[in-house]
Amino acid sequence: MKALDFDYKPLLLVPVLALLALPLIGSGSTWLTLTVAGLAMGMIIFIIASGLTLVFGLMDVLNFGHGVFIALGAFVATSVLGAMSDWTGSTELWRNGVAVLPAMAAAMLVAGAVGVAFERFIVRPVYGQHLKQILITMGGMIIGEELIKVIWGPQQIPLPLPAGMQGSWLLGGAVIEKYRVVAVVVGVLVFAALLWTLARTKVGLLIRAGVQDREMVEALGYRIRRLFVGVFVVGSALAGLGGVMWGLYQQIVVPQMGSQVNILIFIVIIIGGLGSTTGALIGALLVGLMANYTGFLVPKVALFSNIALMVAVLLWRPQGIYAASK
Repeated sequence: MKALDFDYKPLLLVPVLALLALPLIGSGSTWLTLTVAGLAMGMIIFIIASGLTLVFGLMDVLNFGHGVFIALGAFVATSVLGAMSDWTGSTELWRNGVAVLPAMAAAMLVAGAVGVAFERFIVRPVYGQHLKQILITMGGMIIGEELIKVIWGPQQIPLPLPAGMQGSWLLGGAVIEKYRVVAVVVGVLVFAALLWTLARTKVGLLIRAGVQDREMVEALGYRIRRLFVGVFVVGSALAGLGGVMWGLYQQIVVPQMGSQVNILIFIVIIIGGLGSTTGALIGALLVGLMANYTGFLVPKVALFSNIALMVAVLLWRPQGIYAASK
């Protein structure tokens, strides 16, 4: 889509929400602390949701088993980081990165490998059948959670932040946690990589063309099924990466953590517009900010605030913020 045709109005939703919250919070330093925390939470949710958005937008698959890849990524990270305690215990950020990056890579690799089997045996038989997709992928998630319990046990496992990522910086009177800044940076990198791949590479062009006219792409000699399997694997790997980020954010992991996050993920992709990467980013940032602002102002309604946000957005745009083509 041409830049001149792009609808920029939804991009204003995030700053508008932040500015509306400022007078309600009162203190500028508290507002800045909550805003950075909300943006970081939103970026982590976006990383998790981006995989599901990719799978639905390009493959038309409703994968309710997405949560198992989140939990799997987090548990793989506990094993990798647990074996690198000398690096995670260092107060030097670069040494922490040497530990965290392999943990992320291993989580993405394992989640992607499991995604191959998940697509082949669970998703492939129900392509084009949304109701069956919902039922069978939920069943797949339950089985996956039980297998995680077999390997790592049913109890929660601590996933502490590396020493160099703990603590915070003071900006005026605001407290900016180091890990939240890291989460924002990782989220921006994932978003940029997705946009670049889909818009600027041959693989992205073929995938988007395959969505629009599968027969034409296959007539040109390309195996669109393999491309779609690749999309599913990438979506699963992104969920694994998001699981690492979310586990470090919560600092504990449990086998059910994926299913617990699923509600937020689906709120995000509904707000953003099913299949829209840009919409998912905006939706995730709105959800993160809303959760932090209402958690501070009115804790009792924090659980329902994002549902209210989703309703408000859908009343404005019933198809979500953006169509899947954006």
